[in-house]
This record gives sequence, C-alpha cells and structure tokens, in this order.
Amino acid sequence: MKPLFTLALLTATALPATAQQALTQQAPAPSMSAAEFDAYTRGRTFTYGSQGAPYGAEEYLSNRRVRWSFLDGDCQEGQWYEEDGLICFTYEQTPEPQCWSFAAGSGGGLTATFQAPGSQTELYEMQSSEEPLACPGPEIGV
Repeated sequence: MKPLFTLALLTATALPATAQQALTQQAPAPSMSAAEFDAYTRGRTFTYGSQGAPYGAEEYLSNRRVRWSFLDGDCQEGQWYEEDGLICFTYEQTPEPQCWSFAAGSGGGLTATFQAPGSQTELYEMQSSEEPLACPGPEIGV
C-alpha cells in the first residue's frame, strides 16, 4: 500500500566518509509541536516535494482536518493529531496512522520526515498559498 503524504522510500547511497561525517554532525532542527504546526499550516495549502520534483499537496483546514492529493485531481479527506511528539495523519481510504516529524527547514519552509522503521522518506515545502486545493476528481470515462 502506498502511504499518503509519503514518497517511496529514498534509496540510501554510499557517500565518502567526509560527507557522511558532515551529515551526521549536523544537528537536526527541533520538531514542531502540534500548536506550532497548527499555527503554521492552518488555512493554507502546501505543495510538498522531494529531490526537486513536486510530490503532493495538502490543504490544512480548521479543527485539524486536511485534504490531500498526489496532484492528480483526486483528493482524500483526513485529519491529523499529535502523538509522542509526532504529527500523525489518517485519511478516509488509509485509516492507519502515518506519523511525521515536522521542522522549519534551513532555508525556511517545512521539512517532514516520515517516522517508520527503516524509512528515510523526507519531504519539503515547495510552496504554500491560501488557495484551496483543487479537487476535480478522477477522470470520468465516455
């Protein structure tokens, strides 16, 4: 099953020892609390990307409700909640929680790291707006 709001797991690549040391020495940004996340996202629509390409978009509504799309026009309604310092999402067609840590990126914007054993999935905010998410639905045949 393809989790919503996630990418396929990124493949780990071998890095020279000095690059790996530099990566491990950088302290990660502190995770946002539920209150910080809500204040940052509520009433906005975010486009998330990975490796320079758009991946999906999520609209953050009142009462911790969300609307997600893989940018194909088909949207799913869901909700988010805080658990153990993570922001967890459930959706109408994917009720299993998908938990993420969110932090302010070094250049501004959000970074999101999927929290699952063995996962290296990371998304980042490409853009945000106050416009609602476009959800025309799946293509209808002739």
